[in-house]
Amino acid sequence: MRIKSILILLLALGSLAFASESAIFGKDLIPNILAYDKEGSLHLGKWFTLLQSTYFKPIFFGVLIGVPTVFFIHYKIIGPMIFSHDRKKIFVFSVFNRIIHTIAAIAFILIVPTGFVIVFGTTFGGGAFVRICKDIHAIATILFIISVIPMLIMWFKDMLPTSDDIKWMMILGGYLNKRKDPIPAGRFNAGQKMWFYVCTFGGIVMILTGGIMFFQDFKIDFIASLGLSQIDLLRGSAIVHNILGFAVAALFMTHIYMSVFAIKGAIHSIITGYKEEEEVEILHSTFYKKLKNDKKI
Repeated sequence: MRIKSILILLLALGSLAFASESAIFGKDLIPNILAYDKEGSLHLGKWFTLLQSTYFKPIFFGVLIGVPTVFFIHYKIIGPMIFSHDRKKIFVFSVFNRIIHTIAAIAFILIVPTGFVIVFGTTFGGGAFVRICKDIHAIATILFIISVIPMLIMWFKDMLPTSDDIKWMMILGGYLNKRKDPIPAGRFNAGQKMWFYVCTFGGIVMILTGGIMFFQDFKIDFIASLGLSQIDLLRGSAIVHNILGFAVAALFMTHIYMSVFAIKGAIHSIITGYKEEEEVEILHSTFYKKLKNDKKI
């Protein structure tokens, strides 16, 4: 009995020590409460409540059901692009490219489904399953942190916008017909560039906002100097994280569909490093012409 009392006392003292440094429960507790939705705050309370309770779940549900449905219809009506495997193979992705892409791919394969589970946590009844998914979501984020900067460095130059991107968008990459017309695109097309920017720059913002929501109670002097209360920081992070989540989930599904289903054999390029010559000639015609001019084909 005495040991139990000592443990409870130690726990209480530890809690008090934590609270003294806490951004939520420490000496900033009263200023934070007084700042909620008052002059100088971001007034995010009503927006956070409205978005969380009314809009976020339906939008995520729409992405979860709508995007695969659109691609299913596309696959049934238009069908996949099939290119010859009898011509030369063009080396496109180095070993380093493929390793970093694999790490990022594993991260997203874990992050996106567990993110949906977290959003629909109450539908799953909460409990251990949702908590495990939350932990997997956090661990997978570490894999993404490892891969995001290398991806930015190795592909940023090729991802810069060009006039081809406008032409590509106007014909939606040629995916709405069954013809094999040469598509204006460099090493990466406009769709891949869109995914790259959302994945990297958007992903970095999601890492920051996700970290804020995961740890919740911490104190950063710079944030405090801006007069931003902890509750505003948490609410703002949740809003930004969810909005970016729509784009990440939709474009990740698109990336999977394009690489696995819409273009037969396309996924092998990120495994072996080589693309079929006809695929490059048709889907990346500008890049193909450059390779020809540089006598690399």
